[in-house]
Amino acid sequence: QVQLVESGGGLVQTGGSRRLSCEVTGSISGLRIMAWYRQSPEKQRELVASITPDGRPNHAASVKGRFIISRDNAWKRVSLQMNNLEAQDSATYYCNADVLASDAANYIEYWGQGSQVTVSS
Repeated sequence: QVQLVESGGGLVQTGGSRRLSCEVTGSISGLRIMAWYRQSPEKQRELVASITPDGRPNHAASVKGRFIISRDNAWKRVSLQMNNLEAQDSATYYCNADVLASDAANYIEYWGQGSQVTVSS
């Protein structure tokens, strides 16, 4: 059974750094776009960053220059390095990926369980 398992959330001070990781578990045949989204109580879920299978990243304007998305296809993993964190970065972060499970005929979008990141001053 395919799952996206996240790790790395927690409490961090303003200006600090945090690294989120997400691993695809289970048997798969293909992995396309991987991404990170975030959602806070007062906002809709928003795309933070995405990365293509060949490693081309795309970052939202609000995090460009502070966050870096990366992926390791061999380990089926995507990471989000968050630097110079601000209070408005506080949110639940979700890993997202288009996955072709070994026993499936089509790619399906999967979501991680969510990781709370709280930035305090």
